Amino acid sequence: MQTLKPHAALLASPGMGHLIPVMELGKCLAVHHGFDVTVFVVAPASSIEESPIFSSASAPNQLELVLLPLIDISGLVDSTTSIVTQLVIMMREALPSLRAAISAMRARPTALVVDLFGTEALAVAEEFDMLKYVFITSTARFLAATIHLPTMDVKAQHEHRILKKPWEIPGLEPVRFEDTFDLFVNQTDKSLYAEYTRIGREIPTADGILVNTWQDLEPSTLHALEDGKLLGRVTKAPVYTVGPLVRPVGPNSESEVMNWLDMQPVESVIYVSFGSGGTLSAEQTTELAWGLELSQQRFVWVVRPPMDGDASANFFNVSNSQDGTPNYLPEGFYTRTSDRGVVVPMWAPQTEILAHKSVGGFVSHCGWNSTLESIVNGVPMVAWPLYAEQGMNAAMLVEKLGMAVRSRTRPAGGVIGREEIADVARNIMGPKGNGMRTRAKELQRGATAAICKGGSSHNSLTQVAKECEIKLHSLSAKALGA
Repeated sequence: MQTLKPHAALLASPGMGHLIPVMELGKCLAVHHGFDVTVFVVAPASSIEESPIFSSASAPNQLELVLLPLIDISGLVDSTTSIVTQLVIMMREALPSLRAAISAMRARPTALVVDLFGTEALAVAEEFDMLKYVFITSTARFLAATIHLPTMDVKAQHEHRILKKPWEIPGLEPVRFEDTFDLFVNQTDKSLYAEYTRIGREIPTADGILVNTWQDLEPSTLHALEDGKLLGRVTKAPVYTVGPLVRPVGPNSESEVMNWLDMQPVESVIYVSFGSGGTLSAEQTTELAWGLELSQQRFVWVVRPPMDGDASANFFNVSNSQDGTPNYLPEGFYTRTSDRGVVVPMWAPQTEILAHKSVGGFVSHCGWNSTLESIVNGVPMVAWPLYAEQGMNAAMLVEKLGMAVRSRTRPAGGVIGREEIADVARNIMGPKGNGMRTRAKELQRGATAAICKGGSSHNSLTQVAKECEIKLHSLSAKALGA
């Protein structure tokens, strides 16, 4: 028997880039729209339970987290299998566990919300007579490209993939080849294209598509998705902007990096981080270190051991020089930069750093979570995309939104040299960056307005909540009639 309180089940793919926005969506539904929310997480139990996200989500009246076992897929993949295909297989293998968990619930969910890699679970929602939604944790532009992909003819694919011509998408600016999806350049994973086009076909079968963006950020793309003469004929389902959904700043905590930031002038520090999955080559890591040093700017750099695309990467033996500098950074780097820089190994509290008054620029891989965190804190960016849709994000940040600068050299085309890195760092932090800083602050105000009561994203999620309430009453009436 259904209660008269809507219950949303959310399915999150492995990886913090997917889990964080899914959790924030769940919190919005629970706190602002009165939902019961269950979040199904496909991940190792240890990785979730040790995360601060787990404790905050498990607070009273927030979310119920259910861990679905992460099946060993080693027998289904090999060294050529891309991370996208691996995620798809992981989610596919989790479907029986999801089905069993929903079946065992006393009060079945009213709706199932899946992220990009969970679209095969939409069939499970149909089995249990639930509303079904897809949550795109990236941009409306990314959604447009994804659903347009299966409609491309052979000629268009050949021109983009082989001749490297721009990718024409109805109603959108063409996507340059150097900014395109990995699947157009990945020649080793033979199943990647098939899996991704399947996802592109499945998204429009949902009852609605939620996107982690807002109306004023991408008006022309959202119009194209709604216009039946453009992408609307493919989209079919209504598109709801629900962003920006980002992890909120946590309580003040003592740490070396935060204490150091407290002592720096306002907007004087450039923050450098390439996300949880971003890795640079050994040569590029060295050039970045020299570039930061040459720039003479204050910096916080979250650094990871480099990874080269050859066998030599396995032979990195991380030892330190006399001043503590790891051997993958220039010798003496710590000593020479100690008066103006902090190097943080592996991980740093990014949300808190970007919210700090001392931070005035962000060198980023342009993952959408990081981009949104930069926007909501009004911090301009140096766009340094590495993989996935990050090239598209970088192009939008530089050319459409005007809040970022980008190197002339594209990472895919070679190593960005130290002089160029120093130049873009000085540009973003100096007088040349004032226009981008102003623009970032404007976007910050728009982001805040979108999620406030009466804002475009708040209104969109309210509409989704109403649909779920209507469905709930329909199910209740059906149960009473039975």
